[in-house]
Amino acid sequence: MGETDKQTGGEVLERTKQETKKPELFKVFLLNDDYTTMDFVIEILESIFNKAPAEAYRIMMMVHTQGKGLCGVYPFEVAETKVGTVVDRAREHGFPLRAAMEPE
Repeated sequence: MGETDKQTGGEVLERTKQETKKPELFKVFLLNDDYTTMDFVIEILESIFNKAPAEAYRIMMMVHTQGKGLCGVYPFEVAETKVGTVVDRAREHGFPLRAAMEPE
């Protein structure tokens, strides 16, 4: 018997290939409204989405002029948490600011 037969009992071992699938990503947007202040939107972008002041201003202007602005792209659970955090923080401060997510 060969060396391989002693280890496997004569059976053929198959190598299984594990495939790791990258998580589906989601875009998170802030949506424009007539009541939330621009300063508050910038604060949200800096604190929740970790944007630099210049980037936060650019996204805020996009929200203001185009109706929505892309804040980032995240896996589902992270995107869902960020949307919830935005809505909760806005309500705490009396603003109707909304966030949305959609598949990339």
